[in-house]
Amino acid sequence: MEWLAGLDDAAAAREAAGLRRELRPRGAAEADPVIDLAGNDYLGLSRHPAVLAAAVEALHDFGLGATGSRLVRGSTEAHQALEDGLAELLGTESALVYSSGYLANLGAIRALARPGALIVSDAHNHASIVDGCRLARAGRDGVETVVAPHADPAAVRAILAAHPGRPALVVTESVFSVDGDLAPLPELYDVARAHGALLLVDDAHALGVLGSRGAGGVAAAGLAGAPGLAVTATLSKSLGAAGGVIAGPAQLRRQLVDTGRTFIFDTALPPAVAAGALAALALLADGDDLRAELRARASRAAERLEVPVPAGGVVPVVAPGPEQALAWSLACREQGVAVGCFRPPSTPDGRSRLRLTVNVGIAPEAFDEALDIILKERP
Repeated sequence: MEWLAGLDDAAAAREAAGLRRELRPRGAAEADPVIDLAGNDYLGLSRHPAVLAAAVEALHDFGLGATGSRLVRGSTEAHQALEDGLAELLGTESALVYSSGYLANLGAIRALARPGALIVSDAHNHASIVDGCRLARAGRDGVETVVAPHADPAAVRAILAAHPGRPALVVTESVFSVDGDLAPLPELYDVARAHGALLLVDDAHALGVLGSRGAGGVAAAGLAGAPGLAVTATLSKSLGAAGGVIAGPAQLRRQLVDTGRTFIFDTALPPAVAAGALAALALLADGDDLRAELRARASRAAERLEVPVPAGGVVPVVAPGPEQALAWSLACREQGVAVGCFRPPSTPDGRSRLRLTVNVGIAPEAFDEALDIILKERP
């Protein structure tokens, strides 16, 4: 059929450009010998006994799935306790849990970008933010997105100044997902406030890693609970769970519950996952030793790979091109090390790279062995 031939042609073009992707299922932990520097389980909490015990208990109490959306039958005491705990940690008035961080970003941007709004989005923002900006324009008159140069408060100031009196939303990550660098949050907040704009910060890669008790990049910048600011995050990284959260004023939570399509029409996070995430949240808040070990390992990896020391647990290493990045990652995999392989269009600057994510749940000797292999296979 013609449409299938078109898909075959597109696949062949991606193959020729070194952009083919493959699913590689992994086995159970006991049967998987791979040293994992590709996943996002920064603090190693996904298999912590207390986390698993809480999830198992909720699994017995509530069953496998939530069986409905949060507004139907999907809300449990675990969901409410998790939201209360996240709001307390993040220093916000309220929080609302979603089934994924991706949906949380879509919902937050849609809710905060009023009709006629200007959205200023950092050039290195995650795909969920990019798609959230697109969704905010759907069916809305006058909503416009301007992509600002990466981590450049002066450029954001100039963009906002060119649209005086217009409702505006500035969107950034705190620790950026591809290169692991830290956004200039205090400066961005000052610029946003000076122009009457809201600031939305995706704290996905900073929650659990930065700030007192792991409260994230917003808290580390001294902006926890600041007016005109909202936070999103995923629960799938430092918490070792799944789901997402939007945290901010109570009025924002009310708006999301009443009108947010990615909340209202989505099946709720499974109660067992919410209970496990809640147990992980307590461990995260008391995890200064884990965070110190993460910083030490990230610094060691950066030193050996001759790259800048990252703000959190993301250590990127640029490759000459997509083919070399793919070959490098496959060679590491054959030697028993899983690393992230980032190629266009997943990279905002068009460069290919390996991305290592530090996991303190890995034995120190295994971590050092993985660095040896990555260096040995480097093109």
